[in-house]
Amino acid sequence: AQLDYPRDRFEVVIVDDGSQTPLQPVIDRFRSDLPLNYIQQSNAGPANARNTGAASATGQYLVFTDDDCQPTSTWLSSLEAAFQACSEALIGGRTINALPGNIFSSASQLLIDYLYEYYNQAHGEPTFFASNNFAMPRGFYQQLGGFDTSFPLAAGEDREFCDRWKHHQFPMRYAPNMKILHAHKLSLKSFWRQHFNYGRGAFCFHTVRANRTD
Repeated sequence: AQLDYPRDRFEVVIVDDGSQTPLQPVIDRFRSDLPLNYIQQSNAGPANARNTGAASATGQYLVFTDDDCQPTSTWLSSLEAAFQACSEALIGGRTINALPGNIFSSASQLLIDYLYEYYNQAHGEPTFFASNNFAMPRGFYQQLGGFDTSFPLAAGEDREFCDRWKHHQFPMRYAPNMKILHAHKLSLKSFWRQHFNYGRGAFCFHTVRANRTD
């Protein structure tokens, strides 16, 4: 609702993936300010939920974020500038920890920053973006068949999507001005669980990649 972008040039698709929290009262507060499309489904995991949202979208480009993320006001204007430079790219933005006082959230962000440096700078051209802040032409997304729904958790499905994108030799570009604030409150237990799930996602990623035929 705070984006500095014309309201007639974007739509907001919200996919409720079997949440236990009623979202309708929250969403109704913004219907007069935003072009909203609210979709409810039984819990099927983030990959399936993103595919559901993308199937409902009508725009030329798709941009994804998560429910614990807040786009900055220049999010879409920065994305537009990136697409003007390369209209066929998978564009990844920058994620900023919104909870600097939480040592576990800060540690998790440091690990993500390291991965971005390793995958996107050490190799010359980007090879990985997290799905809480990336965008692409809808036609290329459809050509790839969307996210792999064999990934049940929010772990590894974005890495597999990026790897498949690169496998088809589509371009990737990093747009550091395309920023979101990530408010993922973690404790020692949830931090451990998060990274245990990342390990499960990595195993699933390598299994899928090894069996890839296209």
